[in-house]
This record gives sequence, C-alpha cells and structure tokens, in this order.
Amino acid sequence: MSQKVDLNCDLGELPGAAGLAEELAMLPLVTSINLACGLHAGDPSRIRKLAIAAQQLGVAVGAHPSYPDREGFGRREMDLPANEVRDWVLYQIAAVAGLLKAEGIRLSHVKPHGALYNRAFRDRLVAEAIVDAMLAHDPECVLVGQAGSVLNETGQRLGLVTASEVFADRRYAADGSLLPRGTEGALISDPEKAAQTALRMVRTNAVELADGSQFGVAVDTICVHGDTPNALEIARRIGEGLKQGGVELAALPARSRLFRVRN
Repeated sequence: MSQKVDLNCDLGELPGAAGLAEELAMLPLVTSINLACGLHAGDPSRIRKLAIAAQQLGVAVGAHPSYPDREGFGRREMDLPANEVRDWVLYQIAAVAGLLKAEGIRLSHVKPHGALYNRAFRDRLVAEAIVDAMLAHDPECVLVGQAGSVLNETGQRLGLVTASEVFADRRYAADGSLLPRGTEGALISDPEKAAQTALRMVRTNAVELADGSQFGVAVDTICVHGDTPNALEIARRIGEGLKQGGVELAALPARSRLFRVRN
C-alpha cells in the first residue's frame, strides 16, 4: 500500500484580481487549502469564491485564523491573554464556517496563521486557547499544527484529530521551529529543491534542522505558502515528485471519512 499525504496551501492572501487568479490556479495542484479569515488578509467574497472552486475540485477547505493584525499580515507577535486568543480564533472559524455552510460546504480543518501558529508551537496557553475555540465550534474539525508542536500535542490530549504539518518551502531552526522569515536562507523558492525536500520528509518521517541533524516527525500534510516566490511551480513540482516517488496526494481526512486520493 502506497503512502498518502496531503498537500496544502494558505490562500486568500494575495491582493487584487491578479492575486485571486493566481490562487485559483493553485487549486488543481493541492488537496487542501487554508483560507485567510479577514484579520490578517482576505475578505468574505474571496473566501466564498475560493471555497466554491475548491469544492468543485474535491479540495478540502479549512480556516486560517490569525492574530487581529491586518497591518502586519498576522506575522507580528501579540501578547494577548488566552481568553482573547480563544475569542478571536472562534470568531474567525465561525465566520468562515458560516460562509461555507451557505454554499453547502463543511469546514474541514483549522490551521493557525503566522505569529499565532509559531507561538502555539511552544506556548501551551495559546495552544489550549486555539483548541478550546475549535472544540467550542466543531470538535470534528481537524487541527493542523506544526510537526512536533505543543499545539498538536494539546489537540490530541483534548480530543481533536490532528494533522502534523511540515514545510517544503521553509527551513528549520535547531529546536524544530521554523527559521524566522528574515533569516538568510529561511525560504526555499527553488521548485526542484522544494520537491526533493518534500519527498525526503515523507520517506524519512523527519525534517532537517539548521545544524544538519534530523528531527523525527509524523508527516500528514505538506505546506506550500501561496505568497512564496514561484509558489505555483513549487506546488506543481512537489506534486509530481511525490507521485513519481510512489506517494499519493490525498485531502486531509476528517474523523468520519477516509483520504480522498487525487488521480
């Protein structure tokens, strides 16, 4: 039996009509998408358009909640109390889920964005706030968190189905977290290198850290950031490379359904 892995992309973040066209072009290349909820990027119209197009292709649709930081694109650290983090996350999940419900689409998963995602890698209180918001809205949703994170451990402990995420277009620090974007070499924009990285992670169940060592993790889903240079070609080459390596692309499974394999 071949391996299965999800290939996901953060969407709803590129500006203007040209940005939307590029994001729509990403949909046939991935199996799950994470939609910006409006607090760091995105708007209701774009959420609806991308969700409808994704459903037509059998792509799972998730929410991508952030800190309330439109100006900083959700990539600035915010020291909010845990109850405020919960409320902001619940607000965003409910908004996206409501738009999807009106179109007959069910929210598949939740993946935090930017600084909130990175904070939840190590901060138990923030992780618990995110999980609490998900449990309050729909405990059947899958939690997508970084492989080896406090967030995923917390989600599993409190009863959520979790998906362990790795990155083909980013490099890792020695502690297993992502290298900050401003760090030299933090981004991988070469499609061939990203494809090789993705296949290696799936085959070895590990990511390579900055010091050259391997950090063993589960690999359920691989992320390509929609705003990474060459994002479309990166996603295309990752998909081709995985299939050539005997790995099937399949949407994130909810608790009640199996992987849906992309032909």
